[in-house]
Amino acid sequence: MRYSLGVDIGGTKIAIAIVAETGEIKDQVILNTNTKITSQEMIKQINLEIGQLIQQNDISIELLQGIGIGSPGPIDVHKGEITNPPNLPWNNVPIVELVKDHFHLPVKLENDANAATLAEKWIGAGVNYHNFAYLTVSTGIGAGVISEGHLLTGMSGNAGEIGHTVIDPAFGRCRCGQKGCLEVIASGTAIARNGSKIMGESLTTKNVFELYHNGQPEIVEFIDQVMERLGAGCVSLINTLDIEAIIIGGGVSQIGDLLFDTIQNYIEEHAFNPKGRETKIIPAKLNQSPGVIGAAAMCF
Repeated sequence: MRYSLGVDIGGTKIAIAIVAETGEIKDQVILNTNTKITSQEMIKQINLEIGQLIQQNDISIELLQGIGIGSPGPIDVHKGEITNPPNLPWNNVPIVELVKDHFHLPVKLENDANAATLAEKWIGAGVNYHNFAYLTVSTGIGAGVISEGHLLTGMSGNAGEIGHTVIDPAFGRCRCGQKGCLEVIASGTAIARNGSKIMGESLTTKNVFELYHNGQPEIVEFIDQVMERLGAGCVSLINTLDIEAIIIGGGVSQIGDLLFDTIQNYIEEHAFNPKGRETKIIPAKLNQSPGVIGAAAMCF
């Protein structure tokens, strides 16, 4: 059995896993992302945990195909650098070099949404599709694209940043500087922030959806607007990419039918191409660990 290491870097936590060539996680550890230390110090901790995982599972280096790293963008896959993610205070960090110098194994870097897309294509909901987008709706919004069976990466590995497509400027300014990005409308962070503003109290995303299901009029109106605009974002993906399906994962996807049925109905009415109106909107299969599995998949 061959193995590879997957590292999924997030703004609050970092998942590290040994993944078998079947896609199964053999062992995993979760670290808190410490933004009070330098990126180099954090990467030293990552390297330490990788080493301990290898040792604890008694896996010889010869059986390891490499280490795959998924990171929030922007990144530069050619330089192996994490450039300047808005949710992570790391600028031009040569993470591939820092990990490769420690382990002397092949190391690959990919956008985290792209890594999750690879996982869904490998062993998840995208197995039977050759043209699809994976959309993650969580703290932020990102996407990855499989076109004719291959991951669409772009010139530096940052293709798929649908979260920074302008949908409705009335929702205010995004951290990227534009007004009305999909992320500032429909991410979990945005839903909690705007729901709290409407109700005049601090609410989580879960609280907002509870109020929606309880019929709170202002929240119902707000969430209906959010779902419609998320549908518009999906129609933009369909019109641009001519895809068979959109697989949706991330924390907000856990609300279930409200999201999937609303988006499905929206695209059936608004997609430009009649064939596009048949695009399937389906839940991700690997909601727990798509990033770390996809990061490891890069090495197989």
